[in-house]
Amino acid sequence: MSEFKIGPLNHVGVAVPSIEEAANTYRELYGAIDITEPGEMEAQGVRFCFVNLPNSQIELIEPFGENSPIVNFLKKNPKGGQHHVCFEVDDIHEAKKVMEERGATVLNEPRIGAHGTLIIFVHPKNSNGVLIELMEAPKH
Repeated sequence: MSEFKIGPLNHVGVAVPSIEEAANTYRELYGAIDITEPGEMEAQGVRFCFVNLPNSQIELIEPFGENSPIVNFLKKNPKGGQHHVCFEVDDIHEAKKVMEERGATVLNEPRIGAHGTLIIFVHPKNSNGVLIELMEAPKH
């Protein structure tokens, strides 16, 4: 069995109906002051921004287009909620291979995520109901 293991927690993804309203909540209620400007990933159907914290990030994600995978999540959770947990890995291709060898359902081929590095998602059925994002650690 491979010695592969996940690395540090990178972020918690929170699906929201409005990034601007959610960012205001983190700013006004929790005193977060370092919140990035929203960006768009049309290919993945999301708008996103990051609430930067001393030890991690919260990724706010909002649907971008009718085919967004976030649309169905928000139909079930209209006010939003935790969508995924993201861990860093050294090599996304090794991570995908090992996850599949260990019997997990990997939901996509490696693709560029919001941090500009390769990501994959592991089905919630393999992780006690939690969608897991594995992200190749940034090289900088």
